[in-house]
Amino acid sequence: MKVCIIGDGLVSLILAKVLAIKALSVDICCSNKLKKYSQTRTIGITKSNINYLNRNVLNIEKILWEIKKIKIYTENFKKGEILNFSNLNEQTFSIIKNEYLYDALRKNLVRNKFVKFNKTKNLKKIDKKNYNLIINCDLNNIITKKFFSKKIKKNYFSFAYTTIINHKRIIKNNIASQIFTNKGPIAFLPISNTQTSVVYSLKVENQKFDNDIKSLIFKFNPKYQITKIGAISKFELNSSNLRNYYKDNILAFGDLLHKVHPLAGQGFNMSLRDIICLSRLIDERLDLGLALDATICHDFEKEIKDKNLIFSTGIDFIYEFFNFESKTNNELISKSLSILGKNKIFNSFFKKLADSGLRI
Repeated sequence: MKVCIIGDGLVSLILAKVLAIKALSVDICCSNKLKKYSQTRTIGITKSNINYLNRNVLNIEKILWEIKKIKIYTENFKKGEILNFSNLNEQTFSIIKNEYLYDALRKNLVRNKFVKFNKTKNLKKIDKKNYNLIINCDLNNIITKKFFSKKIKKNYFSFAYTTIINHKRIIKNNIASQIFTNKGPIAFLPISNTQTSVVYSLKVENQKFDNDIKSLIFKFNPKYQITKIGAISKFELNSSNLRNYYKDNILAFGDLLHKVHPLAGQGFNMSLRDIICLSRLIDERLDLGLALDATICHDFEKEIKDKNLIFSTGIDFIYEFFNFESKTNNELISKSLSILGKNKIFNSFFKKLADSGLRI
């Protein structure tokens, strides 16, 4: 059986490896240019998804940085963090540079006998009759425009600025921080004892980004003694959920299915959970000796679509909640949440939700 994956991003490559392990022939259709990720971009991966990747895709322990505690602050609340998620015995989640993960996956796949990279610009040449399943992970191509243009969209009218700061060595730099400032949320995500990734979401483009970063680090994270601020990248923030997941035997996937605000670090993790779901559905068919066809697209949409929409809406609610808190400048909201966060049941529920999504 043969599968075509359109796109060569992180989700595409992970999906290709998962399918290749099942001895399915996989064609990865991509552009002639080798994909390049910004050196400032990082992703957070939950504990359960790391375990899945290590067992089923590629051992990534050597290229990730473990986070054992997450502290959440608001600028209006002056009495420390309002939420604290920790697991002192093992990682809560881990941070990895996009480029490191991409390079590791690509090097692994070029040696895989079941995977073939087809460099092409003309997707019209792809005949769906030649494949049992076509998985489209590309946001901008002729197939997307023709079949997958209807979305539930939201524009945050914001930009996410990303950079990596070098700082004096911190032993066990494994505490991530999210601060909801009056200018927008800022996240500090350690990637080594001397480097921390920063993601700062702003409503408008800010020409004094370096100074804002320094002042916020000084204000909320006095442990960081910066020696250098790296190159700054930015991307526009919006969210979307695709209305239809498939057309015949063509299945939409990755960011094409759903995009969410980066404040919770869940976009990539949602796609990994989608891969786990699709992999299980494929296994069920292969175990029964059935071929892959359009019915698997239908079953995938039926099982995952509503969960993805609910989860995406939940992330947007978190953004709007803290956005409202910053606008009202009311400490009472943060104080109430701080009290609630100390409840063990509440804390445990949200850790499981962040780790496993709605499939807990």
